[in-house]
Amino acid sequence: MASETATTRLESTTATSWRTGVAAGSLAAVVMGAMMVVQMRPVLEVDIPSMYGLTGGAAGFTIHVAHGAILGVAFAGLVSALDFDLDGSLRSLGAGVGYGVVLWVVLAVLVMPVWLGAVGSPANPPLPNVNVTSLVGHVVYGAVLGAPYPALDGVF
Repeated sequence: MASETATTRLESTTATSWRTGVAAGSLAAVVMGAMMVVQMRPVLEVDIPSMYGLTGGAAGFTIHVAHGAILGVAFAGLVSALDFDLDGSLRSLGAGVGYGVVLWVVLAVLVMPVWLGAVGSPANPPLPNVNVTSLVGHVVYGAVLGAPYPALDGVF
């Protein structure tokens, strides 16, 4: 008598992928942060730190890099969950840029203005906060996150 057993295969993101997400996300946030120092300094000095009840550019830059690392881990998880093949750097670059645009729409355009209003921040961006300079920064974040991702995967 033959019998069949159903099995479930569980896909998971390895610890290496998560570490790669942290490394690539941190690198991307530093590059975007450098652009912000030149083009959007008040966002680093007022907006970002005031989200957490803090002040100053050092706090803003540190928080920005921490956000970038966390969002890098989210990118790693998303790529893994969708079983997205990032073997080619152009494909990975495209995935990163697309991810950066989504982050801009969700976080910069919608979430950040609501958050700043909720905590009574001196920064008072409009809702929605559509800012082309911010879009460019998030596209750069995504590009710097995505482009080196395949090369960094397995290094950390």
